[in-house]
Amino acid sequence: MSPEPSSAPGTKAAPGTKTADADVVRIPRPAGGPGRGGPFGGMNIPAEKAMNFGTSAKRLLGTLRPERAWLILVLLMAVAGVVLQVIGPRLLGEGTNLIFSGVVSKELPAGVTQEQLIAQLRAAGENQKADMLSAMTLTPGAGIDFAALGSVLTWALVLYVLASAFMWGQAYVLNGVVQRTVFGLRQEIEAKINRLPLKYFDSIQRGELLSRVTNDVDNISQSLQQSISQAVTSVLSVVGVLVMMFILSPTLALIALVTIPLTLGITALIAKRSQKLFVAQWKNTGQLNGQIEETYTGHALVKVFGRQREVGEQFRQKNQELYEASFGAQFISGLIMPAMTFIGNLVYVGIAVVGGLQVASGAMQLGDVQAFIQYSRQFTQPLAQLGSMANLLQSGVASAERVFELLDTEEQSADPDGSVAGAAVAGAGALGAAASASEDAYDGGRAVRGRLEFELVSFAYSPDKPLISSLSLVAEPGQTVAIVGPTGAGKTTLVNLMMRFYELDAGRITLDGVDITTMSRHGLRSRMGMVLQDTWLFGGTIRDNIAYGRPGASEAEILEAAQATYVDRFVHSLPDGYETVLDDEGSNVSAGEKQLLTIARAFLARPSVLILDEATSSVDTRTEVLVQKAMSALRSDRTSFVIAHRLSTIRDADLILVMEAGQIVEQGNHASLLAAGGAYARLYEAQFAAPAAEV
Repeated sequence: MSPEPSSAPGTKAAPGTKTADADVVRIPRPAGGPGRGGPFGGMNIPAEKAMNFGTSAKRLLGTLRPERAWLILVLLMAVAGVVLQVIGPRLLGEGTNLIFSGVVSKELPAGVTQEQLIAQLRAAGENQKADMLSAMTLTPGAGIDFAALGSVLTWALVLYVLASAFMWGQAYVLNGVVQRTVFGLRQEIEAKINRLPLKYFDSIQRGELLSRVTNDVDNISQSLQQSISQAVTSVLSVVGVLVMMFILSPTLALIALVTIPLTLGITALIAKRSQKLFVAQWKNTGQLNGQIEETYTGHALVKVFGRQREVGEQFRQKNQELYEASFGAQFISGLIMPAMTFIGNLVYVGIAVVGGLQVASGAMQLGDVQAFIQYSRQFTQPLAQLGSMANLLQSGVASAERVFELLDTEEQSADPDGSVAGAAVAGAGALGAAASASEDAYDGGRAVRGRLEFELVSFAYSPDKPLISSLSLVAEPGQTVAIVGPTGAGKTTLVNLMMRFYELDAGRITLDGVDITTMSRHGLRSRMGMVLQDTWLFGGTIRDNIAYGRPGASEAEILEAAQATYVDRFVHSLPDGYETVLDDEGSNVSAGEKQLLTIARAFLARPSVLILDEATSSVDTRTEVLVQKAMSALRSDRTSFVIAHRLSTIRDADLILVMEAGQIVEQGNHASLLAAGGAYARLYEAQFAAPAAEV
């Protein structure tokens, strides 16, 4: 028998326990798949094969397309800043020339022109010194021209200040571009999650999904922020500096050009080896988060069964895998910067030696060589940054691949055009109670009263394991329909099909004569209320949790729902009453009190169809009787489905359906089914009449 999935997303249960119905367990996952779990499983999963790096990087950059105008502004400011920075060393070189020329001029005899002095040196056979002086502008005996030097330094200061201002502006605008892009990406992920079918959440660990939404998106944000800025400024700097170097000395520029093929070759070689490690790093991060979240959620279960040592060992193992992948990725990619620095130092030595020879030969002035050395540093530094940026980019693309995998997941079928819209806000049906704006939801002006009909419905979680085949039943408005049967019979699956958490394989389900597949899911679920065995409360006050059933409900209506479901009785014993703040686990109220809160939420919603999935399992016997009375009033003129294992809770049901192996084997009321002596009678006797048997 194919097991049934949890009846609703978002419910919280200890790992390995059943949810919503005693016969509900998670769909089996393929060995080694992303959702493989349980607090004691899912270890040693091999890393996924990386997507194509170029395709993923291109798609990641494609997310910036809406910000084209701002990116152009970023580019213009970067160009302006780089141009000003590139001109700076040239000005400082002129300053060096002024100082050196002034010092040399001071040592020369006054009253002689530079040409006369050079001629005298050549006549004396000192050609090398004559060549060096011929490349300089000298005024023998004059000394340093401080006015000209001050002017050059002032212009250099202005250029550097303006360059810094442009770079700051570029970083500011780029920050806005990246954050808006990531903001939109998060919105896209949120919308995607709301469009995913329930089976997706049954196949992935919650911590793994959270890691993609948080850790991976944050890593994408940091990668875009730093890599775009570095890429733009580094490429522009390389181009600008290269132009200035060729202007100063083509010979020295050719020496500097040697670094480009070396840089590209080393970067490509290292990046190829480190990319798969970055993929493994972020995959292992998600799996470790999944295990931590799962173990924390089920920490009571872990302690009850004394499995702390096993859980600790599995955590150590997965943490070791993450350590090895992270260490390998960072170590290998970290080799890029030292390699680039080594190449840069070699080029620096070559430029210093050849530049010195050219100054001695008179081919260049000392200030030009000094400027060229500065340019060589400015040339190798952005090349090294581009190389080290591969580290950051690889990490970001690895995270982007995981996010794109989520965004590319097959969605649930879209609502048909012209589908019936809901009359009120939906959403609580999947979270513990549906929301409906009023008692009468309308479909095209016609009041929906909740007549549900199953017509030859067939469904299977796995094609080779059919669960429900050609099932038919009718639930009239105002009827209470109880569904009973052994574990795995398909009880909760029936409810999930009503809510369109899963789509039918064959047949159809109608609500007041309208095929539910022609209705929007929003509209359908806004007419249904569900109370699960596993309660769902959010961090907020008790009043907020009750009002979640119907936003906009008045204080009087909230109080009425609380009193009808006996929440009011225990709330007054709390110090802050209805303003008592619950944490997201609801740990400051008992299990029975949490159940009452979810029932009050459903009571306030007043839906057309009410689904109670073992809804009173956590309350004591006396409270159960009181709640059943409240539910009797709530069920008036509404269809109610009650899934129950305790047959005492459904004796008064108008119709009892007994399910076995996905089929309705018996139906009738309590008395008629007992008289028939069939499956229901056997279940009843097993609970109330059967003697204790030795196992």
